[in-house]
Amino acid sequence: MAKNDAVSVLHATLDHRRRIDIPGYNRILLHPATRFIGTMNYGYAGTRELNEALVSRFMVIDMPEMDEDSVLFVLRQHFPDGEKNALKAFAGLFLDLQIKAYHGEISTKSLDLRGLVSAVKATKSGLSPIDAIQMGIINKSFDVFEKEIIEDVVSTRIPSSWTGKDIWG
Repeated sequence: MAKNDAVSVLHATLDHRRRIDIPGYNRILLHPATRFIGTMNYGYAGTRELNEALVSRFMVIDMPEMDEDSVLFVLRQHFPDGEKNALKAFAGLFLDLQIKAYHGEISTKSLDLRGLVSAVKATKSGLSPIDAIQMGIINKSFDVFEKEIIEDVVSTRIPSSWTGKDIWG
């Protein structure tokens, strides 16, 4: 996240003035169709509160937590040939971790949809599902106690006996 004094350069860009003023350079006027889109994972490691002046220049869309349908949609988009029950198990794993993170039982480090997709993809290359989940989800946490909680959640959704055939048929 940029420091407030660096972000303040954007204030004139984002309000009615529609220009960038940088000392020592010419004033840059923005085209009327210019748009800015900013994203933030609020509460995510490395983020901090935005200053009021910046927030007042944006419309804010508060995205809800993912539900089963949205996680399954993402998994089916990436893996249309995946077994439905296996994809449902992976979606359930993500949702279980989301609940644990929401209640503060674990950090959000292992709540990683990109990591889940990468783990499922790795099983296509021959990595066992449990090893793939270990690398893509469990190992994102470096706290031993937290890692044990995540492993317990994984064990309720992803059987250690699974092979690639359980996911890909």
